[in-house]
Amino acid sequence: MGVAADERRALSALFEDLGPDAPTLCEGWTTRDLAAHLVVREHRPDAAPGILVPALAGYTRKVQDRYAAKPWAELVGQVRRGPAKFWPTAIGPLDELTNTAEFLVHHEDVRRAQPDWAPRPADATRDAAAWRSAKQAAKLNLRKAPVGVTLRTRDGREAVVRTGPDPVTITGDPVDLLLFVFGRDAVHLDFEGDAAAVTKLQAAKRGL
Repeated sequence: MGVAADERRALSALFEDLGPDAPTLCEGWTTRDLAAHLVVREHRPDAAPGILVPALAGYTRKVQDRYAAKPWAELVGQVRRGPAKFWPTAIGPLDELTNTAEFLVHHEDVRRAQPDWAPRPADATRDAAAWRSAKQAAKLNLRKAPVGVTLRTRDGREAVVRTGPDPVTITGDPVDLLLFVFGRDAVHLDFEGDAAAVTKLQAAKRGL
């Protein structure tokens, strides 16, 4: 299968365990809202653009709210099944390319919003996918960072993802680096660099 499929299954199981009203790291969203977002993204090509385009966000919100109103078991079932067979990401390699970061990040959005969360044990396949995704996404997601940024894994791999003044190096496990790149702060990371530069980076907008 792949990391995207594994994370989809794990997130769906967690949805079932926690129910529709649990918190997430997505500001203002419960697990119900997050599940509805995932379904809209894979089932409604008319509404999905509003996820990224502010001018279309109102329509997307209305469609998402209609999905969120569905019975919880039905909504989770749609997340678990994924897109219809005719949808491009129903193909395994495209699923991995398109959905690995999406489901990894959103799985952690739910896990890490719970009071007793802890990092998952290392997994070579998942960590390799998270590292690839972090490096790829950082160049876009950290575009507003006012300093240079280098990502470094705890085993010493490095990637300069943004050139600029007062460079900061962020060290951590691949999943935590990925989450930081996508704007999450529930992470275990070390920051090296000028203190003011680190503060600027942490305060900068991260994500799309």
